Amino acid sequence: MEPHAHIPGSLAASESEEGETRYRLHRRFDRMGRLVGDQQMERLFASHVVVIGLGGVGSFAAESLLRSGVGRLTLVDFDRVCVTNSNRQLQAMRGTVGKLKAQVLADRLRLVNPQAEIEVVARFYDAATSELILDRQPKPDFVIDAIDNITAKCHLIAACTHKGLPLVSSMGAAGRFDPTSLRIEDLAETRIDPMAQEVRKILRTKYGFPAEGAFGVSAVYSVERPKEPVDLHYDDGLGFSCVCPGGKNEHHSCEERRLIYGTASYVTGSFGLFCASVAVNALSGLRPM
Repeated sequence: MEPHAHIPGSLAASESEEGETRYRLHRRFDRMGRLVGDQQMERLFASHVVVIGLGGVGSFAAESLLRSGVGRLTLVDFDRVCVTNSNRQLQAMRGTVGKLKAQVLADRLRLVNPQAEIEVVARFYDAATSELILDRQPKPDFVIDAIDNITAKCHLIAACTHKGLPLVSSMGAAGRFDPTSLRIEDLAETRIDPMAQEVRKILRTKYGFPAEGAFGVSAVYSVERPKEPVDLHYDDGLGFSCVCPGGKNEHHSCEERRLIYGTASYVTGSFGLFCASVAVNALSGLRPM
């Protein structure tokens, strides 16, 4: 008997770039499988997660989901890669500036798992696009909210709650240094974070969320207070000038923002990894949704 002849499928085929077999799929996620088991891996392979917002939080969340074995991802972001994304977003590399964030990330993730189903939705999430994004087939099993626009974020949380879609929402990740200050709680129980406070207020006043008690929405947040941005002088005192490829648009403009906070990739990335952990633990059955 030849070596490895007892292994299901052809080892030679499974080790070639052209031999995308079931065996190769399991081999690719062998280490995750050893952590959670065969049944849980099958659940992850069959799961569909929608990630909305693909910046410093969402890009890390999406990649962690895929590397955990999630078999279908819908990547939602209307924006294009900007050179100022380089410190924290996985898509931001030489040669990708000006390209759609969702498409660049999808191309990257297909190299990680060619058998994954990855859909790109280059749209801004809001009330007008909500049904297009959330009422997809197959129905999403989980949604990750990595949006930094508070109006859009609140609408997404309310829409997912109304539709019964499990969701984890990332609160403010900018202006922080300490990844050990991150917490996962029901959104109603978060503290210190100014974004979470504003989101809770809007959900209660506009969307009828309860004044007391849990919201039933998981949130990733930090108990570290955000640090005010430091003035920089590399631009000879001319001040910050927006260089985003999309320029000023109806959704946001750098030049109209009151403050542009600093960010550390090890914090924003940790937010994304925490979000992915909530989804993967729920989808695999290790934690209840």
